[in-house]
Amino acid sequence: MQPEQQPTCGWGRYPILPAVVHRARWLQDLVNSGETTLAQGRLRSYGDAGLAEVAISTLSLNRFLDFDAETGILEVEAGLTLDEILRFIVPRGWFLPVTPGTKHPTIGGCVAADVHGKNHHADGSFYSHVEAMTLATAEGQILRCCRQEHADLFSATFGGMGLTGYIYAVRLRLLPISSDRIDTVTYRTADLQQTCDLLSSTQSEYRYSVAWVDLLSRRRRGRGLVMLGDHGSGSQLAPHTGDGLPVPLLPEIALSRWPLRLGNIAYYRRQWTRERRVRVHYDRFFYPLDGLRAWNRAYGRRGFLQYQFVVPFEGGLSCIERFLDQVGEEATCSLAVLKSFGDGPTGPLGFPEPGWTLALDYPRTDRTIRALRDATSVIREAGGRIYLAKDAILEPTHFQGMYSQLEEFVQIKKRYDPHNRLRSAQSDRLGIT
Repeated sequence: MQPEQQPTCGWGRYPILPAVVHRARWLQDLVNSGETTLAQGRLRSYGDAGLAEVAISTLSLNRFLDFDAETGILEVEAGLTLDEILRFIVPRGWFLPVTPGTKHPTIGGCVAADVHGKNHHADGSFYSHVEAMTLATAEGQILRCCRQEHADLFSATFGGMGLTGYIYAVRLRLLPISSDRIDTVTYRTADLQQTCDLLSSTQSEYRYSVAWVDLLSRRRRGRGLVMLGDHGSGSQLAPHTGDGLPVPLLPEIALSRWPLRLGNIAYYRRQWTRERRVRVHYDRFFYPLDGLRAWNRAYGRRGFLQYQFVVPFEGGLSCIERFLDQVGEEATCSLAVLKSFGDGPTGPLGFPEPGWTLALDYPRTDRTIRALRDATSVIREAGGRIYLAKDAILEPTHFQGMYSQLEEFVQIKKRYDPHNRLRSAQSDRLGIT
């Protein structure tokens, strides 16, 4: 492994921390690491979850290991990205069973963050579709983990943010498709209540559902566009193409309240009818922001924060309203996306639980950080939690009050990493390590 010293940051471009990065090319490189470190992929988590003083890059561990075209069981090394996997499986009539809103994370990162998608209410998170994985522990053991073997380590790795071991390979059960198209329907809604009602009433009809919501509207906060979809029929199976258009650094004025409010008005009004049906390629439906290459640069040199939480359905809508009221004018939300979570297994530090999940993008300022930290108490008191894959500012007391299985996770980690070699900037900040 050849070390490289460099500044590193997550997708939010905050914080930026120095790191020595080693590159693993074979499984043995993970076993022989022997120092305090963390596995690192494409750094598509938003905050400091993937940052460490010493990291091992898995990007050269990008080989396909096994594929059964009849059953759709795929095994790949951890550094392979969803982008690379999709280019391989779509022409063969298969799709990812769960996918986040970008196709650029590594498969190892998807396990570590236990990613979810627009179909959690129907299919759960990544946890539900991984058959097995191979991990190298911090003590140098190579373990094959599944629900029957080393089940504690298998479970804790989902949502464990890389703290349980170096993921080497993942065995995943794919979803069969007959077309690369998604049949979509989009509805305009008048306020947050109507948005939530529509998401609730359509869950049994559509595999995929998500809502863009306008939180800057003065009179109808929470109005939005509810987008629903299912895999279409047909015989065309073309993978995505292209890398998207580059995005320049924008001046801070472009990210102030009035320009963003005008942008929201334009986006909301681009659909003139209440209902619109269209068939689109999967790339457009699942990964719209990937059409803008390095779109995180739009937030300028300060970077941005994505703050994502989930709150139970019971009282969830009023909790969201209280949270937004408390943040008020102190923080300007540039993008808000609402989804619903259903039942589904996850690890001790897994994020999803039945309820409403709201992901909010904010240009980073000290004022915004203070406002979000103050309003986090609203989420905690409602029985909600913050998604660690998006977090850069959560405080230890709030974290410990949100994750009731934290002690279980810590004990499993100690079992396989007794010297606490696996750690990140986030795990140190939150008091996990």
